[in-house]
Amino acid sequence: MVRPRKQRIVEHKPTVTYFKPQAIPLSNLEEIILAVDELECIRLSDLCKMNQTQAAHKMGFHQSTFQRTLAEARQKIADAIVNGKAIRIQGGVYIMPGGNGQGPAGFGRGMGRGRGAGFGAAPDKCKCPACGHEEPHTRGQPCVQMKCPKCGAQMTRG
Repeated sequence: MVRPRKQRIVEHKPTVTYFKPQAIPLSNLEEIILAVDELECIRLSDLCKMNQTQAAHKMGFHQSTFQRTLAEARQKIADAIVNGKAIRIQGGVYIMPGGNGQGPAGFGRGMGRGRGAGFGAAPDKCKCPACGHEEPHTRGQPCVQMKCPKCGAQMTRG
């Protein structure tokens, strides 16, 4: 049995959650899913210019985990840019200070696990964005790792 992922502290709520190549219809694009905690690793390392030890401490886990998560996020972004894929930012196992992404670490804790619940609530179901089918959520198993039993699309938290 796989150990559940440790929640990561994310202080920045993404305001834009979808990027796609210009002039290509969505129906013709493959999607890359970038988790919110992976985006936070990119933000802290590349935008805020923090070293990995500082950034890992800020997110509440070990530097080696930060390095691995950062490498995976960069690989996903590179794949999307080089191969013309869309990037959807959603999911991941994280908490947000204050539940809104605006306050400093340590002031309250909110859950953030993808779309549908908003930041600060944990829904108890997984939903298919393609056909709308809903399944009960299994704690410890991210919805984005499930396939819809009706149409085979990737499920989201909702």
